[in-house]
Amino acid sequence: MTDPQREGVVVRPYRRLSEKQIQHVDGVSRWILDTQGIHCYNDRAGRLFRERGARVEARDDHWHVRIPAGLVDQALESAPSTVVLGARDPANRLVLDAHEPRVRFGSGSETNIWLDVAFGDDGTPAFTRREGSVARLRAAAHLCDNLEHLDFFIRCVNIQDPDVTPENKDVNKFLASLDNITKHVQAGLTDVGQLDNVIRLGECVAGGPDAFAANPVLSFICCAVKSPLQIVDDTAETFMEIAKRKAPVVISSCPMGGATGPFDEFGMVALINAELLAGVILNQLVSPGAPILYGAVPVRTRLDNLNDMYGAPEFNHYNIDCAQMARFYGLPCYSTAGVADASVPGIQATVEKLITLASVPRGGAQYIHYAFGLLERTNVFCPEQAVMDDAHIGIVKHMLAEPDFGENEMDGVKAMLDEVMQSDHKTFIYHLPLPTRDKVYVRYPLEADGGALRAAYERRREIMARPRRPLPDEIRDAIRKSIPGVLDKTLP
Repeated sequence: MTDPQREGVVVRPYRRLSEKQIQHVDGVSRWILDTQGIHCYNDRAGRLFRERGARVEARDDHWHVRIPAGLVDQALESAPSTVVLGARDPANRLVLDAHEPRVRFGSGSETNIWLDVAFGDDGTPAFTRREGSVARLRAAAHLCDNLEHLDFFIRCVNIQDPDVTPENKDVNKFLASLDNITKHVQAGLTDVGQLDNVIRLGECVAGGPDAFAANPVLSFICCAVKSPLQIVDDTAETFMEIAKRKAPVVISSCPMGGATGPFDEFGMVALINAELLAGVILNQLVSPGAPILYGAVPVRTRLDNLNDMYGAPEFNHYNIDCAQMARFYGLPCYSTAGVADASVPGIQATVEKLITLASVPRGGAQYIHYAFGLLERTNVFCPEQAVMDDAHIGIVKHMLAEPDFGENEMDGVKAMLDEVMQSDHKTFIYHLPLPTRDKVYVRYPLEADGGALRAAYERRREIMARPRRPLPDEIRDAIRKSIPGVLDKTLP
């Protein structure tokens, strides 16, 4: 019997790139690392690259690092192809296998704005922008715990309360999430000095250091590479400390096509692939075998105002290609879909989200973030939009599912056809499957007299009225005693 995990949806991967094109991307990426090189602003990382065989030149304020193919191959050999992300509820854990295109969807970003929705007497929606807070992050986690198709939770609200400081922010954002959701929790780290406190928090929740190692209920995102081709000082330090502790981490890179990355598909994918390989190499130099996700977040530059753009067709091309490259290297892939450039829920937001939700998952990335509630690129989180996204992702999963029939069904199909054709009514009405969501698409899940947004508003209210599933009292007490900086509002 296999250990439990969230099912997600297994897809037959769409291969946008041919085998020859994959070799072209790999070859140019290796040329970038070996010839063009990486500009490294972290002294410790620069020295580590030099010690392990990279050609390193000290410049005025940084190291210029040229990485030979041997270091690339060595890192890919030691980086695990399977990464387990645990959860408070063992049934919610995720097994990310680079060779199994089992797609999961989750939230993401750390938005400063929470968008409230209300309806006037005439049914017209009104939108109010509010600051992120601990209370709103707790509410978001509770909402997401009850969204059927959300498989993991990346903090989606930036906590900006007056008593939140750089020193206590990390433990409170992780704890506000873990206390309100039984799925996997992931976030970035504000202060590397708080890393051990956050890991101790995870150990308290999981049941101790050994239990956390087997069931890491939290993990990290780290943007150690800034496009184009720069390793950042502070985030690289954080990244190396996470690797040292063998905690699961995403090495994330987010070039903007036409600004910090090439506009054309080949150039963009070769660049981000080189950046992510550099991150994987650094991670494995620090700690061979440390769990790492290939975190491709390539976006397009909007040509009229230079903002990042998520609703463009090229966005799909970039992300599907990156999923292929991750599979080629045997690395679990963290990808992106479901972001709207629009600022409020509506037709534009729905179209922009579905352009990517109906396409990017077909590439087979194991871990798709940003899929719930994001508007105005990644600046706004709207709970009603998250409810709508959950409904739409359910449809997408139904569409992506592989056919489930074989030789055993042949006799049944023949008997059904024989029965129908001998009947007076000549219809298949008595042979319909039961109208359950896992068998047949019954209807649009947010049909309502007031429209989909009104239906989402009512569903959100119903979800928020459900009892929360907080951490057990003994774990909450242990956290208060052993983890410094926990605010009362985080564990009310």
